[in-house]
Amino acid sequence: MISISDLGSASESLAQSTGKFFSDTGALSGLKDFEFRPEQQQMAVAVARALEEERPLVVEAGTGVGKSLAYLAPAVKKALNEGRKAIISTHTINLQEQLIEKDLPLLQSVMDEPFKALLLKGRRNYLCPVRLRIAMSGGGEMFSSSELEELKAIWEWAQTTKEGTLSELGFSPAPRVWSQVCSETHACTARSCGPNGNCFYQEVRKLVADADVLVLNHTLFFTLLSSNTEFSDSGKGFLFANDFLIFDEAHTLEQVAARQLGISLSQTGMKFDLHRLFNPKNRKGLFQFTGDTAGRRLTMKLLDDIDEFFGDVEEACQWGEWGREFRVREPELVDDTLGAGLIEVSRRARAQAELAKETTKNELNELARRLNEMRAALATFLDQKEDGLVYWVEKDHREALTLNAAPIDVSELLRPVFFERDRPCVFTSATLGIGEKDLGYFKGRVGAEEVEAVQIGSPFDYRMQMKIHLVRKMPEPREEGYEVALAKWIKHFIAKSGGRAFVLFTSYKLMQRMAAQLEDFFEGESLTLLVQGKGSSRGQLIEEFKEDETSVLFGTDSFWTGVDVPGKALTNVIITRLPFAVPDHPLTQARLEHIEEHGGNSFMQYTVPEAILKLRQGVGRLIRSGEDEGMVVLLDNRILSKRYGKVFLDALPDAPVEIEES
Repeated sequence: MISISDLGSASESLAQSTGKFFSDTGALSGLKDFEFRPEQQQMAVAVARALEEERPLVVEAGTGVGKSLAYLAPAVKKALNEGRKAIISTHTINLQEQLIEKDLPLLQSVMDEPFKALLLKGRRNYLCPVRLRIAMSGGGEMFSSSELEELKAIWEWAQTTKEGTLSELGFSPAPRVWSQVCSETHACTARSCGPNGNCFYQEVRKLVADADVLVLNHTLFFTLLSSNTEFSDSGKGFLFANDFLIFDEAHTLEQVAARQLGISLSQTGMKFDLHRLFNPKNRKGLFQFTGDTAGRRLTMKLLDDIDEFFGDVEEACQWGEWGREFRVREPELVDDTLGAGLIEVSRRARAQAELAKETTKNELNELARRLNEMRAALATFLDQKEDGLVYWVEKDHREALTLNAAPIDVSELLRPVFFERDRPCVFTSATLGIGEKDLGYFKGRVGAEEVEAVQIGSPFDYRMQMKIHLVRKMPEPREEGYEVALAKWIKHFIAKSGGRAFVLFTSYKLMQRMAAQLEDFFEGESLTLLVQGKGSSRGQLIEEFKEDETSVLFGTDSFWTGVDVPGKALTNVIITRLPFAVPDHPLTQARLEHIEEHGGNSFMQYTVPEAILKLRQGVGRLIRSGEDEGMVVLLDNRILSKRYGKVFLDALPDAPVEIEES
């Protein structure tokens, strides 16, 4: 067996040994489907050098580079050599599964030194047997008859499951039932659950301590980072005493960080936690279990107060015709009628905890802690005392409200965490740049202005594999005749490729109108039309699209990224308009205002760059392998008529451009 340790002597640097590992005669060359890619080797060496020198690095690696192995190999080598943990954070489940099920096992196959890799999920994904026993003992005082049936099913499953994760369970339990049996920070502890050796999350903690590589998602990473108590209280690493970080799909960093570093307080979430104490409708809950009449009375009053409070919030917001978000620009949108009640119920829960058995005590203390967090979040939102945040109210499809606050500029928060200390962390994605060589836009948005950036092109031959089609006489999106022309050109290019197309929209309503107008066309051409939002899930639509190799898929936002359809099923990607974000979301508005207030041009400094990144991601759906061929169609003539259009074209792959004149 060829091994990573055979690549060179002990005196060789990590960068040198990594370069050999990815060479045409290195360890990877022994694999059956090995293909030497200079771009992959270049990225791997750059990552190895940054890890070796204990510094941050930003890397854009084009489609087909093989970036996962390019960062995994030096990361695993460093982890083994130095006894440190490699933290791999990704945005999508698909990439996490690829790393755990494919890339890391492949890497292990060419190494004679074993390493331990683990996919880490949020603790609420794991069953806690102690909490399950407590829930079962609560019986009719805690649960309705239908909930008890679900508990019994979970109990039976618990006897055979190996990992105890929600994804393994053969059905979807009611959220209230699962919330009573899953692992929670203060209810499922090493002291209460660890000694028995049968708590799934506590066992995972032991595996985590022993792992060389941990794979997790960005949301969980920031959750653990902000708590800083889950695994380690050391300031030397990110999550552990001396770890290092690879942050893949880094183009999502700003958005994820803004959400995770802000607050979100929902009407349904508050009532959900209170119902665990007491639900007046079925008279179940912990206060019922402990026989606390005063606790039940206080909880019922607070539940009523919550409905009244959010009713006041609803009235105070000016939603507009289709609005789902309302920006709150001044403190005290409504009076704080909940703070006192949250304090009272929290105190009551803690008082009952003092009288309860150890197991129920943990449950009550955990809920008391949650109520205190709600009170703090509520005060932050209503008082608006924290500078640099944007505040808004959001309405979901069920008309339930959520109070939100998020940092306008995350760069000031991320810079000291990632970029001002000598800690190795690599940020990578296929789309970070907007045509500039130093990746300055991405670096500026996340506080990495002084960090080295490496831009590595794709190994694909775009001049041979792809053609870009533009239409000169296409009306602009707001002009009369736009939809008629759009339907005409969609039909033209669909016929040209014989189906096999993604048609990507920025508006869900426009997509629906186009789908209705073109039904007869697709039927006449004997082509299957798949439309997002018509019953099938995103995953089901993609599978149907792959199976029917002449089908056409109409999709909006989620289909612009993370969709991989190599082969003949996809030979045409039609972009209906440049993906400028509508500045109607409060966070977007606040970012634009922030740029203008500091003397900048928000359109050129934010709106255009964000649209370029989105366009690059949409175009990137087409060529996924060295054998793929096809066309990209841009049905927005602003790319030809506006001065900024050249910036968009320059950011796209170097492929021939054909302009349709009429």
